[in-house]
Amino acid sequence: MSTLQISPGEALYYEYSEPAADSHTFIFINSLTGGTDMWSAEICPRLNAAGYGTLCYNFRGQTETMFGDATALTPELIVEDLTRLIGELAPPNPILVGLSIGGLYAAQAYLAGVAARGIVLINTLRKPSLRLTWINQSIVRLARIGGGRLVRAANMPGLASPALLEKMWDSTFTDAPYEAPAETDGLLRLMTGALETNWDLAYEKLNAPVLLLTGSLDRVFRIDADIAELKARIPTVEEIRYREAGHIIPAEDPIRFSDDLIGFASSL
Repeated sequence: MSTLQISPGEALYYEYSEPAADSHTFIFINSLTGGTDMWSAEICPRLNAAGYGTLCYNFRGQTETMFGDATALTPELIVEDLTRLIGELAPPNPILVGLSIGGLYAAQAYLAGVAARGIVLINTLRKPSLRLTWINQSIVRLARIGGGRLVRAANMPGLASPALLEKMWDSTFTDAPYEAPAETDGLLRLMTGALETNWDLAYEKLNAPVLLLTGSLDRVFRIDADIAELKARIPTVEEIRYREAGHIIPAEDPIRFSDDLIGFASSL
């Protein structure tokens, strides 16, 4: 558990375990509402036990990081920070693993020059559209009213499997009133910054092997025709579909997820 100092008052929180000799390092890139605990609780220990390195970290704006009130928490900043972190730690044989928008950041970092051996995109593929803009705008407006807990309450039924919904019920539906976050709140600023996201990625230039992990129960972002169209533009790609999981596959089926990562690394 360490921090990478960027500038006075600005730092990233990360957790890094080096791989065994000549093995790969999985680098996990969060969704906007994510954090290192999703990876470190069960997934990282399983991968470490198999000899793989792991690196998970939080964006500026997420928990345990440092960021100034005037710092614009934009997609460009997130990609720059990811590139900086990898450059500082130089993890051997990196495989970029991004959840949701984190997969887009992973692909953008690769296109910006990060020398990844492979890329794993978890429910990432989506096309720019009025529908996507509508979803993202509504999430920001919900966050302004009631923070992350209201966003979860409104959106999780369309994103997650019944088993994950059951686990999240008690922490989501409490007696505590919803409270509007301050304008300086990290999550709100990340969500607002993400409205600038450019989803028009040059998929043809992803020359590293790509593994797509998609969940059938993702009823918010999953559009099969769009996934098929974007997948066809990736030079070397494989897809694994989780029929009993939704958008948050690492939290819904961490054991199978870990096994699929190991299988992908073994194929490189």
